[in-house]
Amino acid sequence: MDGSAGSFVAVRRLSGSDRAAAFHHSSSAEVVTGSTAWIGKGLSCVCAQRRDSDARLSFDLTPVQEECLQRLQNRIEVQYDSANREHQEALQALWCASFPGTELRGLISEQWKEMGWQGKDPSTDFRGGGFISLENLLYFARNYPKSFQELLRKQNGDRAIWEYPFAVAGVNITFMLIQMLDLQAVKPRSLFGAVFLKLLSENDRAFDILYCITFKLMDQQWLDMHATYMDFNTVMKSTRRQLERELLIEDIQRVEDMPSYRLLGR
Repeated sequence: MDGSAGSFVAVRRLSGSDRAAAFHHSSSAEVVTGSTAWIGKGLSCVCAQRRDSDARLSFDLTPVQEECLQRLQNRIEVQYDSANREHQEALQALWCASFPGTELRGLISEQWKEMGWQGKDPSTDFRGGGFISLENLLYFARNYPKSFQELLRKQNGDRAIWEYPFAVAGVNITFMLIQMLDLQAVKPRSLFGAVFLKLLSENDRAFDILYCITFKLMDQQWLDMHATYMDFNTVMKSTRRQLERELLIEDIQRVEDMPSYRLLGR
């Protein structure tokens, strides 16, 4: 997966008493933000770049954490292959979960635009996030269908005339999380990555769950900021800052303990 320059953060770890504040507030003074990498047409992804002073940071892993990280990295390295039957079936399954009762006329179809893909062939959009971005969307649809449908159909809140495209935003979220958590490194080089690997060792699906949390949180930030299409990058930065704050809460033992998890509905 390709990564490009962006920003890294240096923040303090929060105590348990700060959990409510972390959920409702994020401070730009505590987080350093910067440039972005663009994926798709007009949507940007907030990516991670360590500062020189952070280059020596390293966190040792337990054997269990190493195994969990390797499994996740193996998933990340898989590119979407439109000729792969498993990938075709996953894409078909995503359509069925998104629009139950509506027949898909083909894996290449104008119907895909209804879901927020840029064209009639979703495979062109998966290049930014790989097969795992399709897996993330499918996991969201199957495990949190209420929230998934609300976001897909833009059912909640006072929506903008120019909304973010659902599917392409989902690919961007996958890409952002991989960069934020530095998941392609041999071992974590940031506190956020180290904390996440502890969560991953507790639940092998922690990345997929964090993806669902992030998507729902991003939409909540979108509504709170009264954002439109051109504000997507700003919303993504705000979403990332909130995730980073929550990952630093001391008593987070499972990804489901993150305050924003309660935004999700099944």
